[in-house]
Amino acid sequence: MRPKVTSFFDEATFTFSYVVQDPETKICAIIDSVLNFDYACGKTSCTAADEILKFITNNNLKVEWILESHVHADHLSAAPYLKKQTGARIGIGSHVKEMQKSFCKIFNNSSIVDGEGRQFDKLFDDEELIRLGNIQGRAIHTPGHTPACMTYVFGDATFVGDTLFMPDSGTARCDFPGGDAAKLYHSIKKIFTLPDNTRVFICHDYKAPGRDEYAFETTVAAQRENNIHVGRSITEAEFVKMRSERDRTLKMPQLILPAVQVNIRAGYMPPAEENGLTYLKIPVNLF
Repeated sequence: MRPKVTSFFDEATFTFSYVVQDPETKICAIIDSVLNFDYACGKTSCTAADEILKFITNNNLKVEWILESHVHADHLSAAPYLKKQTGARIGIGSHVKEMQKSFCKIFNNSSIVDGEGRQFDKLFDDEELIRLGNIQGRAIHTPGHTPACMTYVFGDATFVGDTLFMPDSGTARCDFPGGDAAKLYHSIKKIFTLPDNTRVFICHDYKAPGRDEYAFETTVAAQRENNIHVGRSITEAEFVKMRSERDRTLKMPQLILPAVQVNIRAGYMPPAEENGLTYLKIPVNLF
């Protein structure tokens, strides 16, 4: 089965969101949505999400799923807004419960989440099936970047989140809480067992050196052969050494502190305080 895939790019966070649809039934899923957030003034807007909703309306689509590939550290999710507009369910990998428990300690606030993933409508286990109209899909647990990373496969299209970038850009970092380079290596090898012509849609692109345009689609064969970090005969030991050394040189994403607080709650903001305002916490000198 070949679903139709439409991409939406938020250049402020270098994020690709997707609408994947069954062309026959017009049932679709939204993957890795973006809530626009101005860090300087703490203001949110729904410009990126509204672009997706306009596309859905114009094409008479029915949204059944709002899927998160993982707890994003570089943008806030628009999942609650999209759920309110469409009635669709929000889904993520079941290991998000581990991340909730870890980040409750980091932000010293057990009221942020309950550690059971209840903010999400569905927690997917490894290899759990997802139906999208007439297209059978599945969720594959691919940890490494975070413990809760999932790869979603619908027909010949796979959505890898931050696990893989374009082949000329390599792979995701593994130095966030719960990250593990060895696990990422094995997760990628799991993705590489998919058929060669499987389309691979990535979540972020930053234009690799020598490339002038943003890119978002490749194939399993191209990744397996050409990925600069993990392609061809690169061993696990070589990958872990490279990834660990590289991660030590990387700055933290600009939005990681607000993004994680919101995204472990399925995109919902923390409860308002007694003055009616919502606040996000910034731990000082922690990272």
